[in-house]
Amino acid sequence: MPIGHFLWRLLRDLAMLYLVFVGLVYLFQRKLQYFPDAASVALPYDPKYRGIETVKLTTTDGLSLFACYWPARQPVTLVILHGNAGHRGHRLDWIEDLHSLGYGVFVLDYRGYGGSEGSPTEEGLYLDSEAALEWLSRNGIRNFVYFGESLGCGVAVELASRHPPLALILQSAFSSAVDVARKAYPYLPVALLMRDRFDSKPKMTKIFCPVLFIHGGRDSIIPPALGRALYDAANEPKSWFLIPDANHNDLPWVGGEGYLEGIQRFLERHVIGTRPRD
Repeated sequence: MPIGHFLWRLLRDLAMLYLVFVGLVYLFQRKLQYFPDAASVALPYDPKYRGIETVKLTTTDGLSLFACYWPARQPVTLVILHGNAGHRGHRLDWIEDLHSLGYGVFVLDYRGYGGSEGSPTEEGLYLDSEAALEWLSRNGIRNFVYFGESLGCGVAVELASRHPPLALILQSAFSSAVDVARKAYPYLPVALLMRDRFDSKPKMTKIFCPVLFIHGGRDSIIPPALGRALYDAANEPKSWFLIPDANHNDLPWVGGEGYLEGIQRFLERHVIGTRPRD
């Protein structure tokens, strides 16, 4: 067989394999994008969690979701929209630290997470956040600060564009899910393939509440540059809080007391120092 013919067949076969691979990625992309833990969450019997309760809410498309609500003395509630992996039960230490600042904390498990029904999609997560806000308002709980973590930043930005909060905190944020995927899968045409894009950057220009951006300087999943791109698109007042030695999931622990102090300073300046809305 002539060498040219052999090379042509080899390239053809490789191209076919690549196209099959791309097709499989397209079909199963949400399995690659979301990593929920669907297990039900039981709150621990520990005195330090006294007052926290599990609540159930329903989305407009009929799914039952679970969340935790922990009231506090301040008339302000942090609405936690958590990151991609696990569920709310894996974040109890973090929730406890935020609650220790004196604020109410509400943490939602999206569809497919923590015993909630359904499977995650971008539009589904937006519906879930709307259901959380509806439950809070129906129960007389107002004066919200949305707190997005990683994937939850995309949800928090969308929610803030629809229902402005007192303030917005974005931890490990990104300009778009496409930008994150380009880093993880540089050999794939992700801009053509992705359904759930969480394109936060253009939405950020339409949000006018105070925003705090928290990012790890060694973030290996969402590089600081992607968080900074979203920061650059944001309106004033805004703050950039870099924790130089932190990676993606360890910001509260690497940052230590300085992490909580940075959040507290931001809230005292932009929320507690202003009159909450009734």
